[in-house]
Amino acid sequence: MTELRLVVPAGGGGRADRFAADLSGLSRSRVQRLIGEGRVTADGRPVKANTLVPAGAVLVIDVPPVVAAGIEPEAIPLDVVYEDGDVLVVDKPAGLVVHPSPGHWSGTLVNALLARDTVYGGIAGVERPGIVHRLDRDTSGLLMVAKSDAAQASLMAQLKARRVKKTYLALVQGSVQAAVGRVEAPIGRDPKNRMRMAVVPDGRPSVTGYRVRERFAGWTLLEVDLVTGRTHQIRVHLAALGHSVAGDAVYGTGTARRGPEGLERLFLHAWRLVFASPATGDLVRLEAPLPAALEVPLAGLRAGAPGAPPRPLGAGGGEDER
Repeated sequence: MTELRLVVPAGGGGRADRFAADLSGLSRSRVQRLIGEGRVTADGRPVKANTLVPAGAVLVIDVPPVVAAGIEPEAIPLDVVYEDGDVLVVDKPAGLVVHPSPGHWSGTLVNALLARDTVYGGIAGVERPGIVHRLDRDTSGLLMVAKSDAAQASLMAQLKARRVKKTYLALVQGSVQAAVGRVEAPIGRDPKNRMRMAVVPDGRPSVTGYRVRERFAGWTLLEVDLVTGRTHQIRVHLAALGHSVAGDAVYGTGTARRGPEGLERLFLHAWRLVFASPATGDLVRLEAPLPAALEVPLAGLRAGAPGAPPRPLGAGGGEDER
């Protein structure tokens, strides 16, 4: 069992479930289940989800160990980019679902993880061993996995506090006029299609930053900073700007949906990841080059667009790491 001790910050105060989720990095639904099991206390007393806790209150969450969930290990190859005693980072290929869910009970990243001789954190639930964040099935790139409860709590808390820097490469339709930009627009379920997300007035606050990397006729390659982590955030925000991600069958239309010649998937790749080591606090900086399925159509655009040579993928993105 892992015990998380959290202090409600000065100026805070409010519902126990909200503060327990915000401070621990656990999902609010997970915290509410633990509260229902009597595993959350405030200053030594069990709380209900709607119990009001004051600033300075000490919340203690007892997170039970992982129980076997009946998920079968599968020998699916994984591209391991980084590994230490606390964290595993993989370069997830497009097409691979991260964790089991209705319709995807096998063939997921979690099935592949369980086939390795590794122990993972269990505080996110039995169906998500070690998982601290997701990538959409059609998005490739860097994804963190925690190898202990303590590491998982640390990484989830860093994500909640926006201390993890995640930078993507996205090819979008049209010419993005501003060299540097920022989108702040709330995201929630599309009222016209509940299977999609959209910018809606009552959505969750969402922030995306971007920088132009290369320009082509009809297309722009962007470096995109995911400040918050809402479902489909990059795709929704860029589509709202009128620059849908190339190959996006959900939010793109016409030329954007098809993408440039040679593109057969969504052109969105989690390229750079910066986080603090749960054990030492030192920054870990990682990059994953574009896969061939994205590099080939990009090379075709470069061949047809003479001008300045492309910036190497290892070059800085115009702002300090954080």
